[in-house]
Amino acid sequence: MTGLPDDGPGPTEWTTGAPEVGVGPWAGAWPDDPRYDPELLAGGDRRNVVDRYRYWRREAIVADLDTRRHPFHVAIENLNHDANIGTIVRTANAFLAAGVHVVGRRRWNRRGAMVTDRYQHVAHHPTVTDLVAWAREAGLVVVAVDNRPGARPLETTVLPRACVLLFGQEGSGLTPEATAGADLVVSIAQFGSTRSINAGVAAGIAMHAWIRTYAAV
Repeated sequence: MTGLPDDGPGPTEWTTGAPEVGVGPWAGAWPDDPRYDPELLAGGDRRNVVDRYRYWRREAIVADLDTRRHPFHVAIENLNHDANIGTIVRTANAFLAAGVHVVGRRRWNRRGAMVTDRYQHVAHHPTVTDLVAWAREAGLVVVAVDNRPGARPLETTVLPRACVLLFGQEGSGLTPEATAGADLVVSIAQFGSTRSINAGVAAGIAMHAWIRTYAAV
């Protein structure tokens, strides 16, 4: 497994009972590395993290991610406690977004995030106006993702490298204030009978479009 020392027996896999996520207690001498968490070394690491970060402290994982985050942010309007926000946070973590911004209600449903919000920078903005002002100061282009007349097709549009991808609520989409404040509005092509796709799915498609353009793989 990557990210683990080569001078010891290393982790033990869970082998009894039902299949477990992660690895068991560290076998042998513990690594002399401040990134490792003594409690995890002693009890095992069942967190939803890649092998590179097994047994690492949460703060050490965040610090390492901060050295290579991508220069795009994700923002979600939170008007009705949308359950998709957690899914969007999880996807933003997978694609290593610089930050996630919740606009509107401060509280959001974290269930879909699968604890990934612990490793992601999450900020709150009371209104879209506040988000746009922050983005302008940070030198970021605000890109609204919504299927509406006048939107440019995402499939043929090159997203700005330093940007905020802004998503709306499930069903209702972005508010008029959000699209008015955006520098660019893009839509995702659809070919079936439904008028919209799931907000979490739309966010994943847009983030991956950014990744395909800019991320080294």
